[in-house]
Amino acid sequence: MHDNTMANITWKMEDGSEITVDVNDGLNLMEAATSNNVTHIEGECGGCLSCATCHVFVDQDWFAKTGEIDEIEDTMLEMTDVERRDNSRLSCQITASPELEGLILYVPEP
Repeated sequence: MHDNTMANITWKMEDGSEITVDVNDGLNLMEAATSNNVTHIEGECGGCLSCATCHVFVDQDWFAKTGEIDEIEDTMLEMTDVERRDNSRLSCQITASPELEGLILYVPEP
C-alpha cells in the first residue's frame, strides 16, 4: 500500500505571480516545478547537480527545514545566473515531505 501524502508548495515569481501545487512526498522540487510550468526553473541536468538552473531562494522561515547543503550543491550555487544569497538552494536537492507543508520558494529571474 502506498502512502500518497503531499506537501503544498508555493513558488513566487518576481512579477508577483505565484504557483501553488500539492507535491507528492519524495518528489524533488525541481521536478515538481518543471512539471507545473514554473518559469525560470529549467532543471537542464535532470537533477544530477551539474547545471544550477533550478536555483531558488527559500523563505527564511523554512530554510532550516529544507536540509543541509552538501559540498557539491555548495559548489554549484556559486555558478547560478542570479547571485547566491544566504537562503539559496538548488530545488533538485529539496524533497517534498510532510514537514515542508506550506513551503515558500522565491524564483529569481536571470
